[in-house]
Amino acid sequence: MRNIFALLFLFIIGFSSVCFAEQNKDVDKDVDYFNTAMKIDISGDQKTASQIYYALLQSENTDVSLASALTLAQKFVAAEDFQAAIKYYKWILQQKPDFSQARFELALCYMKLNRWNQADYQLRLALAAKDLPDDAKQLMIFYRFLIKQNKSWNIWFNFGAAPDNNINNGKGGTECINTIFGSLCHTLKEPESAVGANLSLGGTYEFTLSDQWRWKSEANIYSNTYTNHDYNDLYLFAATGPRYIWSRGDIWLSGIGVRRWYGDKRYNWSYGTMLDTNYDFTPRLSGGLSFRFTNNTYDFYGDFLNGQTYSTNMRLSYSFNSWLYTVFRTGILRENTVNPIYSYWQPNISLGLGAEIPYGFHVYVEPSFYFSQYDDERLVVKDGNFSEIKEKDFLQRYAISISNNKFDIWGFVPTITVAYTRRDSNIWQQEYSKISAAFTLQQRF
Repeated sequence: MRNIFALLFLFIIGFSSVCFAEQNKDVDKDVDYFNTAMKIDISGDQKTASQIYYALLQSENTDVSLASALTLAQKFVAAEDFQAAIKYYKWILQQKPDFSQARFELALCYMKLNRWNQADYQLRLALAAKDLPDDAKQLMIFYRFLIKQNKSWNIWFNFGAAPDNNINNGKGGTECINTIFGSLCHTLKEPESAVGANLSLGGTYEFTLSDQWRWKSEANIYSNTYTNHDYNDLYLFAATGPRYIWSRGDIWLSGIGVRRWYGDKRYNWSYGTMLDTNYDFTPRLSGGLSFRFTNNTYDFYGDFLNGQTYSTNMRLSYSFNSWLYTVFRTGILRENTVNPIYSYWQPNISLGLGAEIPYGFHVYVEPSFYFSQYDDERLVVKDGNFSEIKEKDFLQRYAISISNNKFDIWGFVPTITVAYTRRDSNIWQQEYSKISAAFTLQQRF
């Protein structure tokens, strides 16, 4: 019996070795085919060479399949068929996200088609490639400056569905107060579930004043229509003002106006000013700083909510390599209202991690934290009695977004975002938790 098992074992080992050897032969043949295709290409028979490149896309030798795709992409670039070239560059990056040469050449294709945002995104990732020669870095930095100079229009359009299991931020439960007649209780609002259809449409236009001066205007509309119309939200935003650009950054000073409708009713409007700056510290590290002031007027709650909002926010982005990056955000908001019990300070902090991974996926994960400290005490029910308490809240949100450029639908890329939100408070009635999801199709022109 042991002899039989020994013979069987030797047979399996021998068969595996033969298969492995045959596979190696196939891989070696593919290398030979690719070298032959290059010689045929040089001789001038590009049609035959391209047929071989197409066949080698399915090669088990990854280097051969990627080299074939890169060659085909470059052929389409030479023929000025940039849409076809983009298809193959994307295919390469789906297999090998850290292929910085393909990412750089993809950015150049986007520039040829005036798709400036996508070009800039690819250049920023390509700049983070390890062991990148200095002359290549300088060339990419120069191209990013060209993008700033040439980008006049920027239009975005998103739409999708957003289910929410606690649209009203309800707490639920019972609140009781002790009186001489005994405990009097009432039921707090229970969490309500709803599904929203969201739409976002916006754009910017920059009128060229000189090589470095622009007049930039922006308009944006955002709406979320829920199955429960009491929570419908419509938001309009507009800004305009001068913008100055240079090779490593830009600064934009603008006047802003905001109008909002909530629950299909007029809610509030605001006007003010905004200063927005961006700067590239190194090829891998960039940052931004923004300041905003608005004067707020409410349609129905002006007697206690009218006032001003001041905010400042900072952003730092760092690319570890050509496929992995992180984003750090922090800021502080100050809300002044007529009634000081609604005035508060709110610092915030978040740290996100994004990655371009194989098979065309892009994943972004970000936890965010908000701390709210109100100015004045308010009357609330606590432990069965009325108490005056200064509200303190701590909100935490954990979100993950996943998209895949393989499922490009007429230029729209589907994105799924799932978020968990929890608010803790020293006023227990203000506490809640919720899970929301959003499925959107995003397009930037």
